[in-house]
Amino acid sequence: MKGLTGKGVVVTGGASGIGAATAARFLEEGARVCVLDRDARAREQIGRRLPGLSGVLAADVTSLKEVREAFAEALRLMGRVDVLINNAGISIRHDFLAITPAEWDKVIAVNLTGVFYVAQTAARHMVASGGGVILHTASTNGIIGYPYYADYNATKAGVIALTKAMALELAPKVRVNAVAPGYVLTPMQRAEYSDEMLEAVNRKIPLGRHATPGEIGALFAFLASDDAAYITGHVYTIDGAESAGGFVGR
Repeated sequence: MKGLTGKGVVVTGGASGIGAATAARFLEEGARVCVLDRDARAREQIGRRLPGLSGVLAADVTSLKEVREAFAEALRLMGRVDVLINNAGISIRHDFLAITPAEWDKVIAVNLTGVFYVAQTAARHMVASGGGVILHTASTNGIIGYPYYADYNATKAGVIALTKAMALELAPKVRVNAVAPGYVLTPMQRAEYSDEMLEAVNRKIPLGRHATPGEIGALFAFLASDDAAYITGHVYTIDGAESAGGFVGR
């Protein structure tokens, strides 16, 4: 990809799954990368797995204080932050009627409020420094209906709307896009499904399989690169055509 060598990249939720694969891809592209994650064990593991990281920082995105402190440390370590991959997120599989207020608040806090905290912190720096790229992890759950994830769906739809508003307000200095994965075989995804459920999902995807985290990381790398210099304000679905057809298509 053009223009990623030497860039400073921050990846939230970067110690596992899509975030870890994305961090690895940016390192391959010659970027400097700091990973932010609240999971101490995952941070230790990603530090060993990717020794080329500029930093592995503790941060809970639901805390604005921790976000600001971690971002300041990323700036100290890399000297600049040109790209934000705003990826931290959680999901809880449950019936709509069974969602508790505490569960709702938890998902909203991480997936929407946390995304806002990180995005605004990065955007203020990028506007002041002359430019940058902010990429959000949305989901096909924010575009079409999925049962048992009402709270998660609502947050990802919010991320998509936030992406578009930010792109309009921050242009021309900062480009803002979102990536909306469908089913990705991450540890979080695997933990939620039995083998039988995974096979059932694969059967409804035209390409016949889940995406790999690395395939999502590759799309993030493209959208952050100079090859995508005219792309902003949009959401890019990557789901093996799962959402292309509806009931007839499936």
